Amino acid sequence: MSESMKRPAILIIGAPGSGKGTQGKILGSIPRFFHCACGDIFRSLDTRTTLGQKFVDYSSRGELVPDELTVELWDAQIKNWKDNHVYKPDIDILVLDGIPRNVQQAEILQDYIDVFHVFHLMCPDREELARRMRKRALKENRLDDASDTVIQNRIQTYKEETKPILEFYSGNHITDIDATESPAEVLHAMLSKILSLPEYHRIAAMSVEH
Repeated sequence: MSESMKRPAILIIGAPGSGKGTQGKILGSIPRFFHCACGDIFRSLDTRTTLGQKFVDYSSRGELVPDELTVELWDAQIKNWKDNHVYKPDIDILVLDGIPRNVQQAEILQDYIDVFHVFHLMCPDREELARRMRKRALKENRLDDASDTVIQNRIQTYKEETKPILEFYSGNHITDIDATESPAEVLHAMLSKILSLPEYHRIAAMSVEH
């Protein structure tokens, strides 16, 4: 994909329970922002397609979907949203959470997106993360996900696989935010930063013309 065709994007990175999904959904409800969580991609997958069948092949065996296939599935769904005029890549900013999940996915996604900012939702207190994850699992009636073993494994997986993404995007592109603040305060910090970015104002100015 050419440089001009890359989709402008903001990433939200954080451990499970840090509030990525909550903040992504709120941002996505604001015109000119389009929230896309990796979980949404898999849930909306058409298993009748060739790509969908590939996903089923791996998931039915309990295996992780390869990074290349994950990005292919993501790209196919983004194109589907574009074709249905739900997502408008020329005037919408993608808000991604859950993807990229590791450095290899971040490398592959360089051909598809232009990441102009990364928000790192920090929550160094593991007990607080575990409390949030347990509360969410019980609220959504996913009792297996409320076990201490599952929770600690998910936190450890994030630390080993996903957190290194911050090194990949290191530099002025990253803003650290205390995820233990109230959702309103976290959102305020994110919006304040976004409103200071030249890239945002360039895209916002384009939307006025449409």
